[in-house]
Amino acid sequence: MAPHDFTEQMLPPWRRAVLKVGSSLLAANGGGLSTEYAGAIAGFVVAAHRMGREVVVVSSGAVAAGRAIMREQPHDGAEMAERQALAALGQARLIGFWQALLDRQVAQVLLTHDDLRNRRRYLNARATLSALLRHRAVPVVNENDTVSVDELKLGDNDNLAAIVAALVDADVLFIATDIDGLYDSDPRRNPEARPVEMVSQLTPALLAAAGGSGSAVGTGGMRTKLEAAQRAAAAGVATVLFNGTRADVLQALARDRLRGTRVHALRTRVAVRKHWLQNAPAEPGGIFIDAGAANALVEKGASLLPGGVVAAEGDFRRGDMVEVMLREDAGIRRVARGVSQYSAADIRRIARRHSREIEGILGYSYGGTVIHRDDLMLV
Repeated sequence: MAPHDFTEQMLPPWRRAVLKVGSSLLAANGGGLSTEYAGAIAGFVVAAHRMGREVVVVSSGAVAAGRAIMREQPHDGAEMAERQALAALGQARLIGFWQALLDRQVAQVLLTHDDLRNRRRYLNARATLSALLRHRAVPVVNENDTVSVDELKLGDNDNLAAIVAALVDADVLFIATDIDGLYDSDPRRNPEARPVEMVSQLTPALLAAAGGSGSAVGTGGMRTKLEAAQRAAAAGVATVLFNGTRADVLQALARDRLRGTRVHALRTRVAVRKHWLQNAPAEPGGIFIDAGAANALVEKGASLLPGGVVAAEGDFRRGDMVEVMLREDAGIRRVARGVSQYSAADIRRIARRHSREIEGILGYSYGGTVIHRDDLMLV
């Protein structure tokens, strides 16, 4: 076996994944969108879907597709308005490209910096993606380059993929590259470069070995992929780096056999979520519940429903962390804390009502729970 060959390793079972595919694989010839590599990548997604798994695709390629439409060559220094126009032209073609490749329902999801930094918009994006996955659609996510400005851009799509992996509680983040995985030095310059198949922790030395930028078509190199893996690891998501130009690697990956690099998560997703729920500051006020609701939360691990709510105090908004309390003869007892699906004003209107009445009362609904059990922690 040559020193630069990756051996095959089994992947742990997974149910939900994010797959990041860059421009260099979608616009392989430097022109418009091409099926040269994308066909095999789509085959991996279809195979996963047939197994009942869920895949969110984070796809670059809109600007490259727009350039092909306008017959422009890739170059640096294009004006922002020009790049945004190319993205707008190319995005429609990109989503049609994925629809044809996958031959199943795809959904376009364009995100901005504000969508992921603003808590309420973050929750809306999360709820939308969850609904799409429940309907067995394949969300195709990209940054909304048409309206993003440089100061507020999410950066490359490797970074976006890591954020989306945390957003949807993915088990694994797959990042397709144009080399076999991570090496201890640049294999294009050093024929003796050795593969790094497992990474428990990303060190400065590994990041330095990853080098810099990628191809002329895309914006991300191996270093940005490792930085994305580092971000995913902190959120409890493992990352897999593999060669998206090799059909045999993709076919093996569909059988949970990897020839590439696996970056371990630093903590479990449950531990990450628990730490955040435990330590995030709560808004003033809170939600007061009755004894029956308190028992359901503590003894049954249930979600908090509006029927068990007595009152809401304060002026918190949807997506805020709030305390859940019970008034007793001895005083006020803290029962739990969690992320409220409704504002204090809305909760005051739906308190003591059945979940099915919410939309009729408010004119809209964010679901039948005031706090979902996944967003709630007992204290």
